[in-house]
Amino acid sequence: MANANLTSAKKAKNDEFYTQYPDIEKEISAYLMYNPDTFRDKVVYCNCDDPFESNFFKYFVLNFKRLGLKKLITTSYKPSPVANTQLALIGDDLVLDTPKGRPKQTANKFIITEVGDYNNDGAFGLPDIADQLKQNKNNEWTPLEGDGDFRSNECVELLKQSDIVVTNPPFSLYREYVAQLVEYDKKFIIIGSKNTITYKEIFPLIKDDKLWVGTTSFTKDILFIAPKDADLSSKPKTAVRTVDGVTYLRSPSVWFTNIDHGRRHQPLGLMTMADNRKHNKKVVKSETAYKKYDNYDAIEVPFTDAIPSDYDGVMGVPISFLDKYNPEQFEILGMCENEDLYKLKTRTYTNQEKKEAYQAKFGKSGQYDLNASGVIFVNDLYEKVYQRILIKHRKATS
Repeated sequence: MANANLTSAKKAKNDEFYTQYPDIEKEISAYLMYNPDTFRDKVVYCNCDDPFESNFFKYFVLNFKRLGLKKLITTSYKPSPVANTQLALIGDDLVLDTPKGRPKQTANKFIITEVGDYNNDGAFGLPDIADQLKQNKNNEWTPLEGDGDFRSNECVELLKQSDIVVTNPPFSLYREYVAQLVEYDKKFIIIGSKNTITYKEIFPLIKDDKLWVGTTSFTKDILFIAPKDADLSSKPKTAVRTVDGVTYLRSPSVWFTNIDHGRRHQPLGLMTMADNRKHNKKVVKSETAYKKYDNYDAIEVPFTDAIPSDYDGVMGVPISFLDKYNPEQFEILGMCENEDLYKLKTRTYTNQEKKEAYQAKFGKSGQYDLNASGVIFVNDLYEKVYQRILIKHRKATS
């Protein structure tokens, strides 16, 4: 178990990429527009954030008073590449003294309970926090006993004290991370890969309105700052760019939350099926739109803006639909998937049927994995569609 935990910790450190400050500011601001008291008198915990480098720490400490925070806690995996030597986000090359006996590299814990103009220069800023941390004046900077793993006892104890968790967690540990937030019934605003939507541990939370997409558009990838020693050799070249000596990684990621925001309640404007067939150019060109699935009692809707306003039955829509999902307008029933977790399949294909479908489609031997998704007929051939979420209108419209 110890080796497994160590391996997990290494994975978590290896997929640690830093979120840009403007992205954090934009996302958080949208919650405040919907409810200015979202963070008031709350304890915010950033439990996957090196305080020496994290823009989450920087944002919340600079906006501590404006948000009305009660407390800010940040912890990270060790080792921090700059811990105990330079607090990169505070001041210009500010060197912090290392207390006697403290290891050079540790997992660190910052607890901020008060901010103000500590150095009496007439303005509050990060140098004030640095001075307070160095002297432990009202705020706390101490090393953690362990490696800072969010699953460790000391980090769980800090989690219990918190009200809202805001961070960019390790994608390799995403299932465990979200499970922990749910177990301890925490509010959260976190970043995750778009692919996690299809995880059997994550999608039920979306279906039951316990987790939803944040306020930043689903259609935009997030641009992360890569650590200087990050190995990006396995990443697509088009996803990596370097500007002024800083390397960025573009990732198909999205914000997830269980905190309400205004975009979630905006109704999606729709046309009737007849009007879509006549006026929606994507539908006109599509060979698949509104065809009935062979293995689900539902129709194929390949584009979110093609959802017909007058169809009462079940519809299969792209996962990008979640960017427009309004729980008052639609009900999520499940998804097209292999295991039939939501008991929505009307047919399961045999191995022989899969072989015959592959032969017919590709002209050679193989198996067409028809059970993994919705299936429609196009030109008398079985065709699998992309990953689909199965929805229906809350109220039928005409």
